[in-house]
Amino acid sequence: MHAKLLIETSDPQSFEYIIEEKNSKEDPSIYIKGPYAMADDVNKNKRSYCPKEMETEVKRYTEQMIDTKRALGELNHPTSADVDLERACHLVTELVPSSDNSNIYIGKSKVLSTPSGLIVQSLIKDGCSVGMSTRSLGKLVPMEGSDDVSRVKDMRLVAIDCVADPSFGEAFVNGILESKQYVLNRYGDYVEAYENLEKGLSNLPKSDVEEYIKENVLSFLQAMRSK
Repeated sequence: MHAKLLIETSDPQSFEYIIEEKNSKEDPSIYIKGPYAMADDVNKNKRSYCPKEMETEVKRYTEQMIDTKRALGELNHPTSADVDLERACHLVTELVPSSDNSNIYIGKSKVLSTPSGLIVQSLIKDGCSVGMSTRSLGKLVPMEGSDDVSRVKDMRLVAIDCVADPSFGEAFVNGILESKQYVLNRYGDYVEAYENLEKGLSNLPKSDVEEYIKENVLSFLQAMRSK
């Protein structure tokens, strides 16, 4: 199953920054809260997410990642579907439907004391606006009756990253990144099988070319079958 890496960014002006002080001896905790994801409506990237799929995926992400305190987000979104711990800047603590619109999901994140997290803290304290950008895998299916709008199918939420967006457009819809393709295997995990295959074939040896290609193709097929 082929899947694109999809980035959807919210408007930084939609977010609030919460500073919680425990006592005079401890540094205050900083939280970011606002609209993290949207379903049904067509966004500026000309994409629409199925409300039922979004609901199911948010439930999975909450149970597997948020509830287990593994829902880390990076400072600026990468081109990979992997979460780099060295770039982690915040931990998503909740993601729930808005009381005003069930297709809008309001998230809250604790800004970490990691190097990247300290950058985010400094930006907030200095009055800069930052927002959140969802990083997901999914298939783009053209919507009937529209030449340029796609429906996202088989969505899998990978991470929610902290970003700065200079535009002041509508919420939820400023970023896009589809520079890589990924593969979802039968267990729902993703592997960068295509990229590994391309790298292997880009370094063809001067001899035993046929055997080299065979090894790389077999490695690719094994990645497709693995969990």
